[in-house]
Amino acid sequence: MQEGTTDRRVRAHPPKCTTSRDYRNIERMAVTDRSVTSRTIAQHIQSVTHHPVSAPTIRRRLQQSGLSARRPLLLLPLTQNHRRLRRQWCDERRMLTAEWNEIVFTDESRFCLQQHDGRIRAWRHRGERMLNSYTGTDIMHRYTGPAPGIMLWGGIGYHSRALLVRIAGTLNSQCYISEVLEPVFLPYLQGLPTAIFQQDNVRPHVARIVQGFFVNRQIELLPWPARSLNLSPIENMWSMVAERLNQDDNISWQQCEK
Repeated sequence: MQEGTTDRRVRAHPPKCTTSRDYRNIERMAVTDRSVTSRTIAQHIQSVTHHPVSAPTIRRRLQQSGLSARRPLLLLPLTQNHRRLRRQWCDERRMLTAEWNEIVFTDESRFCLQQHDGRIRAWRHRGERMLNSYTGTDIMHRYTGPAPGIMLWGGIGYHSRALLVRIAGTLNSQCYISEVLEPVFLPYLQGLPTAIFQQDNVRPHVARIVQGFFVNRQIELLPWPARSLNLSPIENMWSMVAERLNQDDNISWQQCEK
């Protein structure tokens, strides 16, 4: 080295344990099974190459190829008949205008007041969330069985909303009438003489005793296609509620009511 000059010494980097073929296998595993974890991929690659491979290495490689671990799209699986009935329902009502102002959309939703993220993620490229919903490659079927947390019933109209109801235990047809329809919905309906009531087709809603309740009180029902939660605007409200709850780990039921 000459006086007054500097020279950068070439540093020796450790040789890579993964080859271009390994990289292709990593990407193939992530695309084939969108929910596979980086740890599982690392274990598989290590068992094949007999070289130590870490989960961060897998994530970096997938990110370099444009794949990121994101929350999957949660949907209920639809059959061809479900799709046909949904399309028919929309076609029959596409000319409605003022009638939409008369509809009261209702639904139940369950929320957990503690963090319970199962860390289920899906590998996908940017912009593929809705694209892959048509092929099923980025979908986790929405769970409809019992789950921890609190169940809420709510209703929204064009200019108003019903009181929020907390449902203790399991919702059945008798509970639906005694805890929701009679004490909450009927008083709310008195201010909406031309209202049309919307509900989905879960068993407590379509039970004979509940249908008789609507007939005896001359409440008009909006026919609703099966497994069509995303057609109701109240789902947007539940999404906003869930987002606010997720921002605070220690939120109470009293705060949730507000």
